[in-house]
Amino acid sequence: MKPTHLRTLVMGGIAAAALAGCAGMFAPAVPTTFFITSANPGRGGDLGGLAGADAVCERLASAAGAGGRNWRAYLSTQASGGATAVNARDRIGTGPWVSSKGVVIARNLAELHGANNLNKETALTESGAVVPGTGDPVNTHDIMTGSLPDGTAMPPGRDATCSNWTSGSTGGAMVGHHNRGGINPDPVANVSWNSSHLTPGCDMPSLARVGGAGLLYCFAAK
Repeated sequence: MKPTHLRTLVMGGIAAAALAGCAGMFAPAVPTTFFITSANPGRGGDLGGLAGADAVCERLASAAGAGGRNWRAYLSTQASGGATAVNARDRIGTGPWVSSKGVVIARNLAELHGANNLNKETALTESGAVVPGTGDPVNTHDIMTGSLPDGTAMPPGRDATCSNWTSGSTGGAMVGHHNRGGINPDPVANVSWNSSHLTPGCDMPSLARVGGAGLLYCFAAK
């Protein structure tokens, strides 16, 4: 083979490799459709109702480059004052839901409320950060949901939704454990991602006292 032909083949190979590398660099990422909020707005369980909670999800998603996907907070409300209950599972679309790292959390509602892939390693914040859990210097594994294990609303009566997410003081919130563990004496509730225990109050100190920071699950309803 002539040197010029060999040089042409080598250069062509280098160019092809470079193009392949660029294609990998600019390959479209899997859209984020699930995350845990990195912070509470600062008012504990007072999120401004469901609309305010949804706005928190949208704001954080937008800041992370994932806005405009009809973000909904995974929260239920209780029947109160003539208003009917709202189920968290009815607010978040039909799936699938994928973390900021491209990991599938659940393919549909049945899987989400059954054998899902939600745990400390996969349930990340909007920026891809791990949320601290049991055994870490700071434990914030309590995620507010106000829901029963199947994603439906808590029964009326005892406040389990911080007055339907308008109270930052009295009441309580049903929370789940994103890391699927803790010290709850009920082993079934202890591993529940969405319905583990009630908080002793709705202010930030009360939420922190039992392992929380007023964080939320956010899902893209699309």
